[in-house]
Amino acid sequence: MQTSRREFIRQLGYVSIGFTILGTSCMNSKEKQGEGVDSEAATDNSNRPDRINAWLRVLEDGSVLVLTGKMELGQGIRIAVAQMAAEELNTNPDLVEVNLAETGVTANEGYTSGSHSIETSAISIRRAAAAAREKLLSLASEKWKLPKSEISLEDGKIIAGNNKMTLYDLLEGRQLSEEIGEPTEFYGKTRRKYVGQPVLRKDISAMVRAEHEYVQDLEFPNMVHARIIRPSSYTSKLASLDEAGLENFPGFLKLVRIGSFVGVIAEEEYEAVKLSWEVNNLAKWDNDEELPADVPLKEYLKTLDAEVETEEENGDWEKAIKEAPVQHSAAYYKPYIMHAANGPSCAVAYFENNELSVWTHSQGVYPLRETMAALLGLPAESIHVKGVPGSGCYGHNGADDVAAEAALLAVNYPGRHVRLQWMRNDEHCWEPYGTAMIMELQAGLDASGKIQGWNYNFWSDGHSTRPNGQPETLLPARFLDKGHGVPGIGFKGGAVRNSTPYYNIGALRTTSHIFQGPLRKSALRGLGAYGNIFGIESFMDELAHKAGKDPVEFRINHLNDERAITCLRKIKEHTSNVRPGENEGLGYAFSRYKNSASYFAVAAHVKKMDDGIFRVKKMWGVIDSGETINPDGLKNQTEGGMVQAASWALREEVRFDKEHIISVDWHRYPIFRFEEIPEVEVEVIDRVNEKPLGAGEAAQGPSAAAVANAVFDATGVRYRDLPINPVEKYLREPEE
Repeated sequence: MQTSRREFIRQLGYVSIGFTILGTSCMNSKEKQGEGVDSEAATDNSNRPDRINAWLRVLEDGSVLVLTGKMELGQGIRIAVAQMAAEELNTNPDLVEVNLAETGVTANEGYTSGSHSIETSAISIRRAAAAAREKLLSLASEKWKLPKSEISLEDGKIIAGNNKMTLYDLLEGRQLSEEIGEPTEFYGKTRRKYVGQPVLRKDISAMVRAEHEYVQDLEFPNMVHARIIRPSSYTSKLASLDEAGLENFPGFLKLVRIGSFVGVIAEEEYEAVKLSWEVNNLAKWDNDEELPADVPLKEYLKTLDAEVETEEENGDWEKAIKEAPVQHSAAYYKPYIMHAANGPSCAVAYFENNELSVWTHSQGVYPLRETMAALLGLPAESIHVKGVPGSGCYGHNGADDVAAEAALLAVNYPGRHVRLQWMRNDEHCWEPYGTAMIMELQAGLDASGKIQGWNYNFWSDGHSTRPNGQPETLLPARFLDKGHGVPGIGFKGGAVRNSTPYYNIGALRTTSHIFQGPLRKSALRGLGAYGNIFGIESFMDELAHKAGKDPVEFRINHLNDERAITCLRKIKEHTSNVRPGENEGLGYAFSRYKNSASYFAVAAHVKKMDDGIFRVKKMWGVIDSGETINPDGLKNQTEGGMVQAASWALREEVRFDKEHIISVDWHRYPIFRFEEIPEVEVEVIDRVNEKPLGAGEAAQGPSAAAVANAVFDATGVRYRDLPINPVEKYLREPEE
C-alpha cells in the first residue's frame, strides 16, 4: 500500500477533536481513489475474512493496526485482541492499534454478543497475526538470502544480526493480502509473553480522569443538536401538532415530522431540549391500547398465547418423579429489567449527496446498516456506519434506535452533522428490556439423595429483536405510518439458553412456553440464561436441603465434568473460614454458560438488615474460561457481572401503568449505589492448553441464585420471586 501512515489512519477514520477519538471520514472508495490513493487502500475487505489484511495492516512506522468487527463495550476486547496480535508478532502491545467495527473496513462479524468476541474475532486475529509473522519472516529470508532461523521479528522490526528494517520497509508499502491458511505455531500457546498477562487497559485510567471519549463526546465542526418528541405509549398516533411560531424560538432550525415521528433540530443542545419541551406541549396524541397494569404481571403472562415446545427429553421423567421417595416442586419469577445504561444512548449522523454516515455505539454495525437501508429506502452501500464506544452499554439497549432516529433527521437536514442525545427518560422508557420470565420445576430424589427425575417448564418472551434487516426492529419505524409494525417474539433461542441443566440427570424434560409480552424487549446480558439459571440453581439448593446434603457437595454429586467440579471445590475453599453472624447466610450456585462456554461457581454472603432489607456483604467467584488472554480483564468482566446480577436480584424491576413505563429515572428504577456494592473476590483458572471460552455473561444467573440461596440460609425463608427486596423500599420522588 503506497501511502503514509498518517494518510492511512485518516482514511480509516480517526478524527482529532481535542482528544484522539475514533470517528470516520466516511468517504467512499471513489473519493479515496480520487485523491491519488492506491486502490488497494480503499479495498473493502469486510467480505474476505480469509485474507491477512482483513484483520491487520502494517503502518508506516512498523506498528500494526488490528481490525476487529467487534465493539468495545467495556469488556476489554480492544486490549485482548491487541495482546493476541502482539504475541504472534512478538511486538509490544503499545505498538498495536485497534480499529473497532466499521462497515467497509472491518470484517462483518455480526453482533458483539453472546460472549463470542474472544472465541471468534480474537482467534481470527491470532491466526492472521501468526500467518503474517510467518510470511514476513519468509519475505525477509528471501530479501537477505538468509535462512529463517537467523531472522527474528521484534517490536515491529525484522532483525538479522546487525541488519534491521521495519515491517513497512520490508513490505515496501504493500499489505499482506495472502490467505491466512493454518500457521505452524501460535506463540500465544507456546511463548505467552503478552497473552495471559494483566496488560493494562489505557482506557481505564482515561475513564477515571474523564478523558475517555465515547460517542456521547463526539463533536464535529458546524454540528447541530436534536431531540425526539415522545408520545405517551407504544401505540400512540400523532393527532395534531401546531407548528406556528416555532421558527421564532432561539436556535430553531427545523422540525421534522414523518407520520407520528417528530424531532426538532437546533443550533445548541439546550436549545433543542427546550424546543422539545415546547413541541411536546403542542402535540396531541391518540392512544388506543392499554398495558395490563391492573393484573399482577406474573399472572398475566400465563394468560398469553404461547408457542409450546419440548426442548429436551430423556427417559421416563414422569415415572421417575412419581416413584421417587422425595418429591419437590417450586416456581420462580423474574420481572422485566433494564439495561439502564449510565450514559443515555447517542448517535451522530451526516447526510449529503445521497451518502449517509453514522457514528454509533451499536453492537452490530453491519446489521444496523442493512436495517437502516430498509428503513430509509437507501442502498446499503451508500451508508457508512462507524462503531464508537458508548458510556455504559451492555446488551441491546437504545443504541440502534437512536442511530436510526439520527439518520432520519440527518436525511431531512442534509449538509450538517446531526447529534441526537437521548435523555434519561428516553432511555428508561423506550429501550428494549430484558423480558420477564416464569420458571416452574419438579424433581424426584432417590433414597440416596440423587435426582432421578426432572421436569422444567418456563415461560418467556423472545430475548432478542436486534436489527436484522427488518425496519420494525428499530423504534422509530413504528411511528412512521408506513405499516412497519413491531417485531414479534424474536430470537427464541435466547429464551432456551441454559434451560437444560448441566447436571447428570437420567430422566428429564424441558419445555418452553414462548409468548409475546406487553413491553418492548431484546437482548440483555445473559438473555434467558439469567432466569433459567436463577430458577435451576435455586431449585438445586432446595433439593440439597430436601436431601439433607451440603449444597456444594450435592451439585458435585451430579457432575462428571472435572472442570465444573474444580470450580465448585475452589469456591468452597474460598468460604471455608467464613462464619456468618446473626441474620446472615452463605449461598452457592454454579453453571456453565450456554452449557458450552465458561464454567462459573459463586458464593454470596448476605445479611438481613434491621429495616428488613437484604444486603450483600461479599461475593466470591471462580471462573474457568479455558485459555486466559488477560486475567485482569476476565476478573473485571466477572466482578461486574456478579455485582450487576446482585443488583437485579435485590432491587430492580421495570414498573408501568396503563399507558407506559413509570420507571422513568434512577429514583424510580433504583440500581445498586456505590455504598451497596459488595466486596468481590474472583479466582481465574487459566487453562493454557484449552481454547478460550466466552465469559462476559457467565456470572449473571449463578450470582442471582447465590444471593437468593444466601437469603434462605440467613432466614429460612425461600424467596422465589425477584426482586427480593420490595421495590417500594427504594422509590423516592426526585428532588426539585
